Amino acid sequence: MIITISGTAGSGKSTVANVLAKKLGLKRYSLGDLQRALAKKKGISLHELGELEKKDSSLDKKLDKMQQQLGKTENDFIIDGRLSFHFIPHSLKIFVNADHTLRAKRIMKDVNKGMRKEEQALSITEMKTLMDQRQEQEIYRFTKYYKINPYDMKHYDFVFDSTKLNPDTMAQAVMEFIAELSESL
Repeated sequence: MIITISGTAGSGKSTVANVLAKKLGLKRYSLGDLQRALAKKKGISLHELGELEKKDSSLDKKLDKMQQQLGKTENDFIIDGRLSFHFIPHSLKIFVNADHTLRAKRIMKDVNKGMRKEEQALSITEMKTLMDQRQEQEIYRFTKYYKINPYDMKHYDFVFDSTKLNPDTMAQAVMEFIAELSESL
């Protein structure tokens, strides 16, 4: 089974992917981690990387090809990334969303822990602005390159809001959906 997880920034995509991978015994990949590593390597913020990617499609294309290759050569893994559902069309496609302010707080918490250093902001308000800009950049790039808006729910098999859910409850919701899907086959 291949599970692709997309969603809004700070919604819990990586968190639910980690918990699911452990519970289901699957390998896990994260495009967000790869993007942050690329920004760090270039010595720029994630926002600056997004602006660079708007001008240079080769950065996105490299990650896209990696996902396509994974989908063709591996089975039984979870990957979280905005367009993973598109590049691995035979996957189970999940979308996670959450309250806008809560998402900003989650990212700020990670930044304050020393994680996600490429997403610096001085306030929740500034983080919300950066999140909105990032989403606009992604919609622009992905619509331009692939004619796809990853925030359109029609692409997904299962959509849920993580605002009031803890990581185990999020994973449980996905596992229940998988069980229901399996029963209907």
